[in-house]
Amino acid sequence: MSVINTNVSALIAQSALTSNSRAQSTAMQQLSTGLRINGAKDDAAGLAIASKMTSQIRGLDQSVRNANDGISMLQTADGALVAVGDMLQRMREISVQSASDTNVTTDRQALNTEFLSLKTEINRVSATTQWNGMNILDGKDTDGFTFQIGANNSADQRITQTIKSSDVKVANTGTATVVSTPGVVDAVTAANQTTQSSTLTLSGTMVAGDKISAMVGGKSFDYTVIATDVAGTDTQNLTTVAASMAAAYTALSPADSAHAATSSGAGFILKATALGAGANTSAMSAGVVTFQGVGDSTSILKQGDAQSAIDLVDKTLATVNATRAGLGATINRLTYAADNLTNVSQNTSASRSRVQDTDYAKASTELARTQIISQAATAMLAQANQSQQSVLALLK
Repeated sequence: MSVINTNVSALIAQSALTSNSRAQSTAMQQLSTGLRINGAKDDAAGLAIASKMTSQIRGLDQSVRNANDGISMLQTADGALVAVGDMLQRMREISVQSASDTNVTTDRQALNTEFLSLKTEINRVSATTQWNGMNILDGKDTDGFTFQIGANNSADQRITQTIKSSDVKVANTGTATVVSTPGVVDAVTAANQTTQSSTLTLSGTMVAGDKISAMVGGKSFDYTVIATDVAGTDTQNLTTVAASMAAAYTALSPADSAHAATSSGAGFILKATALGAGANTSAMSAGVVTFQGVGDSTSILKQGDAQSAIDLVDKTLATVNATRAGLGATINRLTYAADNLTNVSQNTSASRSRVQDTDYAKASTELARTQIISQAATAMLAQANQSQQSVLALLK
């Protein structure tokens, strides 16, 4: 059938040309960007998979850096402890020397001068060794240092290392117990109602610098024993420390309006300020009281002191050696973790590449195909447009 208004052949050629042009544009985009998926329309599921893999890869790469930073941090601590260990060995050596009666008073004085100087330097190293602005040997970070070595928020993708203080400490026999008494509610007789109270009872021997910590209503209360607290007998000392703790708690800013602090003998007492069960909310928790003697009075001026100093230095050396062993183990663990994370990131990157990257052999072949078809379709469209000219012969 010969018609003029509708050139079916031209429409077919136009449709083929449009479809081929779209395929050609896609091939050119893939070749120019290097990505098979340049938009959700290219592969919706593949885009989601590639995006998740990207999150994992970037998290893994950052975890490798975290592990390496952790290694650097622990190596810094270990390096400082090498110096501490050397000083402790020298302190032990001169303690053994001072413990012998072959030394006269002036000899022991000279030895004690070096002993105290080394102890001061050890305590200074412990208090001031830093990495990235953080003190790492003062033992104050009781929860330890946690290193994120995985791409996800998971407990098994974290490594924690606790670093104990390397201070030269005096052995301390101080202890404490906490007993809480619930408040009583009496709806009939208000006079029978009582408040909740908690008593922290101190015992043993304390020295200046001991730190007593207790949890009160979810918050930590710390008290450091001062020299005037421990100027008498142990019984007097404990009574004074308990009273000083109560005074310190009362002077807290902002004040704890839910509790009133008092003392009785060796007991530090907190009483709720409200009557009845409503006050049974935030008394002291048991099992969180700690002591830390700083050992400032240690010397080797006397034979007995020198003998005690040998044991003290041995205990500190044991702590330092145990800490260094823990540091070494964690450094090795972080090294293996970093190697494994690098391997996982590499394989995940390869998997993502297979999902989203352009296969250049395939894309270039597709481009060549679409270019040839584009030329052929253009020629056929010209032929279709020309074919209508034959209708003029019927009008002659």
